[in-house]
Amino acid sequence: MAFLRLRTITTTAVLPTLRRTFSSSPTSLTETKSPSMADYLLTHDLASQIGTSMPISMMRIGTIIHNIELRPNEGGKLVRSAGTSAKILKEPSSARRVLVRLPSGVDKLIDTRCRATIGSVSNPSHSAKKLKKAGNSRWLGRRPVVRGVAMNPIDHPHGGGEGKSKGHHSVSPWGKPTKGGYKTACPKKKNRLI
Repeated sequence: MAFLRLRTITTTAVLPTLRRTFSSSPTSLTETKSPSMADYLLTHDLASQIGTSMPISMMRIGTIIHNIELRPNEGGKLVRSAGTSAKILKEPSSARRVLVRLPSGVDKLIDTRCRATIGSVSNPSHSAKKLKKAGNSRWLGRRPVVRGVAMNPIDHPHGGGEGKSKGHHSVSPWGKPTKGGYKTACPKKKNRLI
């Protein structure tokens, strides 16, 4: 079988490519030459090719992009996680800034000199992957999370007591409030808004 494959590869490499024509001419097969790179670049638009990285000012409205810079020549910061993409909403050539819709649904103005890559990031099914056992989570570097209520009083402020008792507001293991933190707003500012 391998010999047959090798033979077909060598015979196709030697013969020129043939294309069938459907004209009224007596010869039905004509010989064509392979296109050169110059022909390819002249006939194809680089601004619409997936994987091309270029300034946003050179892209069209409605282009799907990812790996977007926030400031020129800073490197891609936005839309880099698996399966994500953003869309250009406002024509880039009309203004200094372009309107881009991010995966979160937020519309953000970005400098047209910033670069982005055309297309979306691969592996869209990444978020659907199920971790089948605790070991899968450990392989990713995630350590187990133990509730403070399940600990002893020496280990956590929520620890100890009879049954499921916490005793006071939720705090971190070091005693700082976890839900909202300390109230730091000035009361005078609240009165101004009323």
